[in-house]
Amino acid sequence: MMPSRKRPVVVVTRRLPNAVETRMRELFDTRLNIEDRPMTAAELAEAVQSADVLVPTVTDQINASLLAQAGPNLRLIANFGNGVDHIDVQAALARGITVTNTPGVLTEDTADMTMALVLAVARRLAEGIRIIPEDEWAGWSPTWMLGRRITGKRLGIVGMGRIGQALARRAKAFGLSIHYHNRRRVALPIEEELEATYWDSLDQMLARMDIVSVNCPHTPATYHLLSARRLKLMRPDAIIVNTARGEIIDETALARMIEAGDLAGAGLDVFEHEPTVNPRLVKLARQGKIVLLPHMGSATEESRFDMGEKVIVNIRTFMDGHRPPDRVLPSML
Repeated sequence: MMPSRKRPVVVVTRRLPNAVETRMRELFDTRLNIEDRPMTAAELAEAVQSADVLVPTVTDQINASLLAQAGPNLRLIANFGNGVDHIDVQAALARGITVTNTPGVLTEDTADMTMALVLAVARRLAEGIRIIPEDEWAGWSPTWMLGRRITGKRLGIVGMGRIGQALARRAKAFGLSIHYHNRRRVALPIEEELEATYWDSLDQMLARMDIVSVNCPHTPATYHLLSARRLKLMRPDAIIVNTARGEIIDETALARMIEAGDLAGAGLDVFEHEPTVNPRLVKLARQGKIVLLPHMGSATEESRFDMGEKVIVNIRTFMDGHRPPDRVLPSML
């Protein structure tokens, strides 16, 4: 561990809430990104060369090539966020650099947004929101803007971690039947509480669901987990929602199926090549066939503040010579 005799140089790659930045300035020799624009590769290289601690976000690619340029003082990457798929954790470990994240604090907010997307797609909320401002409403009609009832439908959750379980609790309250696929079956008391049905075969679950929600992390094993082949297993009246990572779904195949009417709709908060969004998805959104959000699943004031607090705790614990509470190891991914 690093000695704690001097204030560590902490480089923050994006703008954080004022209260978090102020506290970090009080505790550390903190270099802030006042402009709040993603750092270039050259700027990130300069950061890892000068920092004792790097505080990146999902917009930063901390790969092996960048870590090879790290200075001798870089010993901690305290990620501002839960997902660490943008960080080569194995390469960091090989260089003696500890990686931490901020788990737990965005669970409820992301589950809220996932449930909101389920409702938005099923009940055509995005289309309805545009009608009155664009002066297209001629009055109520028995057959106009008909969506789908969600009560009594089957929800298949891909990834039953913290967020998946929080979503299941919300969905159960809406009268949905809970199904899930996960690397490991969850504890029996959780299954019983949620009245959840476990599927060890993702293929079999997908073929039977009315709604599918993606809530697993992005790892090499989950890249295009919902491939063209798997998407074709879904029923044509089913909808899919993704608030996890865009790389988990084959976006091109998804767009093609919705265009052809082979899937009823989708709600996406994340995209495979953020911030670029597949033009076919944008066109479908303009047609009212899918709902697109700009990666705002965890975007609450409370969540961002709590994430910052976790980053600070991880840095202080590490600098005091102890193992930080949110250390990430390759075996965890």
